[in-house]
Amino acid sequence: MEQGEALGGTAPNPGGRRVGKPLEAGLYFLATPIGAARDITLRALDILGAADVIAAEDTRTLRHLMEIHGVALGHRPLIAYHDHNGEVARPKLLRALAEGKSVAYASEAGTPLVADPGYQLGRAAIAVGHPVFAAPGPSAVLAALTVSGLPSDRFLFAGFPPNTASARRKWLREVAQVPATLIFYESPKRVSEMLADCVTEFGEERLAVVCRELTKRFEEVRRGTLRDLAAEFSGQSVKGEIVVLVDRARGRQFGPEDVDAALRDRLGRMSVKDAAAEVAEALGLPRREVYQAALALEKDK
Repeated sequence: MEQGEALGGTAPNPGGRRVGKPLEAGLYFLATPIGAARDITLRALDILGAADVIAAEDTRTLRHLMEIHGVALGHRPLIAYHDHNGEVARPKLLRALAEGKSVAYASEAGTPLVADPGYQLGRAAIAVGHPVFAAPGPSAVLAALTVSGLPSDRFLFAGFPPNTASARRKWLREVAQVPATLIFYESPKRVSEMLADCVTEFGEERLAVVCRELTKRFEEVRRGTLRDLAAEFSGQSVKGEIVVLVDRARGRQFGPEDVDAALRDRLGRMSVKDAAAEVAEALGLPRREVYQAALALEKDK
């Protein structure tokens, strides 16, 4: 049965919000606003009004959201579930599911499991056979892609880059040639350094977009080449939630000299096999072809 049918019919609750019949037992992942409170969906409000147990990455944020929309918590449990207490909170939620209850889980903002601790909860519920449902809605990834002006036919959400410069550059190098729009979350404290590293690993002419505070009062979208954006953000104090998007590589061709240079850089610190694998992935070339080139260089050496 479709969840819309499961929520059919209405009945008043103490907070004034009209909700449907009791939910089917299972785990419900709810997307919540990334800024504007009115971006929550009607279905998400219905689930919040009807679930037996509610869990949230940030209980204060969700409680406030429910108050704004007139959804009464009543005597139902509101359980914190986040990165630091998952091992303790997860068994409680699984026990509620085993008792045939409906459990709603909400991210602090956006869609659960997208840079969110709900992943382990979903896996655990699926592993023991509980149904898992999604109430889709706000997502900073999709909102940023929508306003970016970059191709949306194929995109890769890569998450948060590593904090340290060397690890971040290596990490960026691994996705440099992915034929898709690249989407990253980044801390406002590191966005300047991250853009500078993108220039190094992707090239200064690739188009990029930096979105800040999407759907909020001070929303800002800056577009340009990586070179221009890196210069704009250099040394600048930035606040708010940041999404960085980078266009796919366009038409760059790698010749034998590029392959040799990349291999020489790695052969001094790793095996022939590992060097060939890393270069092949970085340049988007057949691994066997690069491996043969690596063998030839090693033989000449």
